[in-house]
Amino acid sequence: MRIRQNGSTIRIDCPAKLNLYLDILSRRSDGYHELETLMVPITIFDTLIFSANRSGRIQLRCRHGHGRDSATTGSAGDLPHGMDNIVLKAAEQMRQGADSSAGLLVTLVKRIPSAAGLGGASSDAAATLMATNRLWSRGLDESQLADEAARLGSDVPFFLGSGAAVCRGRGENITRLGTIPRLHMVVVKPPVGLSTPTVFQRCTPTGGMGKLPALLAAAEQSNVSRFTGLFCNQLQPAADQLSPWIARLRNAFDQTDVLAHQMTGSGSSYFGVCRHASHARRVANQIRSARLGTVYATTTMTKHYRNN
Repeated sequence: MRIRQNGSTIRIDCPAKLNLYLDILSRRSDGYHELETLMVPITIFDTLIFSANRSGRIQLRCRHGHGRDSATTGSAGDLPHGMDNIVLKAAEQMRQGADSSAGLLVTLVKRIPSAAGLGGASSDAAATLMATNRLWSRGLDESQLADEAARLGSDVPFFLGSGAAVCRGRGENITRLGTIPRLHMVVVKPPVGLSTPTVFQRCTPTGGMGKLPALLAAAEQSNVSRFTGLFCNQLQPAADQLSPWIARLRNAFDQTDVLAHQMTGSGSSYFGVCRHASHARRVANQIRSARLGTVYATTTMTKHYRNN
């Protein structure tokens, strides 16, 4: 996160994420799935501006913004309204914990596509927790904020921290990693999104592929070829059954010279790993010419929390 505060106003730039590795181990009795994933933040951002006031109401204003650190405009799709919106849920959850009637105006500039597997809603929720923790003087520490985040969604705790992480359980058990290779990416969001619950219902648990230790060892050694060669997403076969866009994107990236390519999260976004920034720009133009959706040239972030 990039955080700037001026009095009772806080502005936060919230990154998207990619799943470089995603293994579905088993189905849980609570309806969730046991998983193991390596997630990294990338330089596609939503922006949230939080302004405390005395209105007693929590209000959310949304607009689409031009892509930051990309050459395109991000399409957010239809955002949930009222308390179905995770930003409002997060703010109300924090206000109830403070036993307060404080008012809050949140302005959301949406650049991360929705229903895309890029974690935009979760990132926005994490930003809301951090902002309201400050504005309402909750004084929650990192562990307490993580508990609040886990109540909102499986990916939300990831965005409270910095850089890449291995996430386990349903995503809430997080192990932060040291530096991993910086990667130049091309990310494509096709015109049609996918429902996360539906994709998970269709997936087949593996029981554990056991490739993660080798993946992390390659990252530590900065062996990019070995590292990218171990990427996988066990939700991709299920998504492939639900949307023809996954196969279209896979076939399009097969026609490029990227190091690796796959779907992220539960889809429908798809990414390819490039050798350097100019390679990413070239591949982005090639994919963009095929008119397969919104295309971003982006990079992974080794650190994504900055407190100004």
